[in-house]
Formats: sequence, C-alpha cells, structure tokens
Amino acid sequence: MTEQALYLQLADKLAQAIREGILPSGSRLLSIRDCAKQKKLSINTVNAAYRLLEDKGLIEARPKSGYFVKNRLAVPIQPLKPTKATEREPDTLNTFIEEVLSHQNRPDYIDFGLACPRGKAFYPSERLSRLTAGILRRHGDLVAQYALPPGSLSLRQQIALRLTQLGMSVSADELILTHGVLDALNLAIRTVAKAGDTVIVETPTYFNLYSLLETHGIFWKEITTNPVSGMDLDELEHVIQTEKIAAIITIPTVHNPLGFTMSRAEKARLAKIANQYQIPVIEDAQHSDLQFVNPPEPLLKAYDQDGWIMTCASYTKTLAPDFRIGWIAPGRFQEQIRKLKFLTSVAESTLLSEAIAQFLENGGYERHLRHVRRLYAIQIDQIRALIAQYFPAGTRASQPTGGFILWLELPETIDSLELARRAMAEHIVCIPGQLYSLNRRYQHCLRLTCCFEMTEKYQKGIARLGAIAHEMNLK
Repeated sequence: MTEQALYLQLADKLAQAIREGILPSGSRLLSIRDCAKQKKLSINTVNAAYRLLEDKGLIEARPKSGYFVKNRLAVPIQPLKPTKATEREPDTLNTFIEEVLSHQNRPDYIDFGLACPRGKAFYPSERLSRLTAGILRRHGDLVAQYALPPGSLSLRQQIALRLTQLGMSVSADELILTHGVLDALNLAIRTVAKAGDTVIVETPTYFNLYSLLETHGIFWKEITTNPVSGMDLDELEHVIQTEKIAAIITIPTVHNPLGFTMSRAEKARLAKIANQYQIPVIEDAQHSDLQFVNPPEPLLKAYDQDGWIMTCASYTKTLAPDFRIGWIAPGRFQEQIRKLKFLTSVAESTLLSEAIAQFLENGGYERHLRHVRRLYAIQIDQIRALIAQYFPAGTRASQPTGGFILWLELPETIDSLELARRAMAEHIVCIPGQLYSLNRRYQHCLRLTCCFEMTEKYQKGIARLGAIAHEMNLK
C-alpha cells in the first residue's frame, strides 16, 4: 500500500472515531512520533494524516501541547413536532426566494444559500470544453439535426452502466434524458397526479417542490421524517391505508436538506409498500453521485419489483450546470413520460449529451467525483467546526452522508427568517427553515451550502452569521 493510501486510511479511521465520540471533543491525540510507533507507520504518513484532519476542522494543533480534537457540534436526531400554527406564509417566502435569486453570483455577497457549486474546483469545465469542441470538429452536422426523445443513445448507455454501481439494473432503452432534474420531476408528477390529487412528501423537503405542486394544483401531505433515518414508514403506511394518495415523492439518498441516506432495509420496505399498494414513488436522486461512502449505497429503485418507482437525477450539480442534462428511469410509466417529454420540450441537445457520454466513458467522471467528494467532505467538516466556534450554544448541525448541504437547528428563540433578512442586509445569503415545510416547525432552522471555494471571506461570513444568531438569542 502506498504512503498516500496509508495516510488517507489513518485519517479516515481517526475521523470516524471523532464522529462516533470514541475520541471526544477536547481529547488529546497521540503525538506524531507515538502514533507512528503504535500504528507502525512512518512519521511522514502520520504527519500527513494529522494535517488532513486539521484541514477538515476536526483537530487543532496547540503550541507545545500537541494535537487535540476540536469542539464538535451535536447533530439533529429527532424530527421536530408540528406547531399549532399550521400554515406558512407563501407570499412572504416566495418574495424572499426571489430576493435570494437576485443576489446569486454577485461578488459583493457571500452566498450560503443556493445549492449551486461555484468555482473551477467543482467542475471539469476545461476537459468538457475540449470534448465538446472535438465532437463539433468531427460531427459538425449534429447542430443541424433535431434530437428526439428518449435522447442520445450513447449517454443513456453510459448512464445505465454507471447505475449498476447504485444497485440498478436498467437498459439504455429504459432511460429518458431530461432538461435537468426539475424537468424529470415535473414529468413524473404530471404523469401520475392531476389537479386536486394529494401526494406524500417528506418534511422538511426540497423547497422548490412546493411551488411545482402548487403550479399543478396538487395538494401534499407531509410525513414525519427523521433527520438520521428518513421517512417514518409506519406513518406512511397508515396514511396510504386511510387516504387516497396519488404518489410519494422522496429523496432517500443524500437527502436535501437533512443529508441522511435511508438504510437498505428501509429502502427495501418503502419499495415493497409502493409495489404492494401500487402507488407511484418519485425518487429524487440528484445528490446520489456525491455519497461519501465507497461503495455507494444503492438507490431506492434498486429494490423495485414491478416498476412503480421512477428515479430522477441530473449532471447539473456534479458536472455541467449549463448543459442542463438530466435523466429519468420511469419504470412502468415509460411510454407516458416519453410522450409528455416530446409534447413539452421535445428532447435534449445531442451535442451536449455526447460530450457527457464521452466524459463518462473515458473515466473522467469517476476521477472528478473522487475529487469533489473529498473536497465536499473536507469543507463540511471545516464549516461544522466554524459553526461550533461561532454559533450559540445548543446549535445542532447535520453530518450529511454526501453532497454539500448542512441543516442547522438553532436555539428555539431564534427566528431563522428574521436572521436571514438581517444577514441579507449585510450581504450574506442563507435559506431559512420555513421554506422547507407547510408547517412552521422549522422556524428556528437554517440551511447552509458548502459548495464554494473556502476563503477567508466565507470564514468571516460564517463568523458574522453566528454573531447575528448570538445577538438574536440574547433578546
């Protein structure tokens, strides 16, 4: 085993011990020399592992004292109960979302709000540009041809091949390319639900989902969702047995915003419920490629027996946001989705699809994923350490299983919408928890993203956000 592999292995073991409390906050680590002797490693290997843990914000070096585990945040472990006030304020919140969007990418703002990675470190832009240019040189006639659903065969073949890593066995013919994941979700929802129907959603869940359902006149019912284990399946099954439900919409792998991944047993049970009651399940797998575990956990669709699960994802968060290339595995709804795709937006660019297909085929995507997964894992640990340092006592923050999103539970005295407005006035953008539920139960919660180049500017932004939270907590 190479020295690089050894230091990564040691760092991973120590990080796991810290997260599990085996090495508690404030505890002293072995000196580099003693650790090297105990583990039978070189001093350089241990030194590199300790430096990586420092970069992640898990440990700190104290002059003349050694290395110590930094103060750690508690994680949310129980779902929050509904409040008596059952309705959120859609107009107020929609106005806030519009304000957030208007400040995106402005250099004078610090954006912890939108889940849109920013910076060269997060996308292989130059390599994709060269691939695209090469395709144009060899096949210039592509831009003079109309694409038709289901889309590029080459890309669908590569997606089908990659999905075997996530437990799915689908052919290229069972996939349809879409205009990002939102297009895929929209197609799935319109296929199985109509105005006046009710669908089941998790709480909290991806806030754009509410607007999408409202646009189609579809009602939703929230199911209690544990921040560690996911949707309460006992509650789900009870609702299905007592009410008419058109579909279930879920994010079981690297949830947005909670960050959990459902266990294999729970995924298998959810798939069994879908097939037993013949209720369509729409699986949002947008962040599944960014799982931190290797091998990755299988998708919900991997447990589907009769095609009742539709899985949606895209490459906008991992590879090429401007390409807007996504996909859907529609199961038994293949023909309806294909026809609806043709009627709404016809098909996706063959040129852009072929570029992504080549990037997947030559191994570039896997290399890129290994890079960004490690980068996101480091940044999440760094930001959690900053939150522990600057935010009020009692603050909890998720420990996501992948991706780049953190969910914070602040002391209950803090209204996160007011905090977000105060922060916006100081050119800091964050998303209040009220956006993630019909109910007000998340009014003291906050979502932060970690998909930016970690500079002093962002570190100061976290410190100032924590200071505002402190000021509100003291009133």
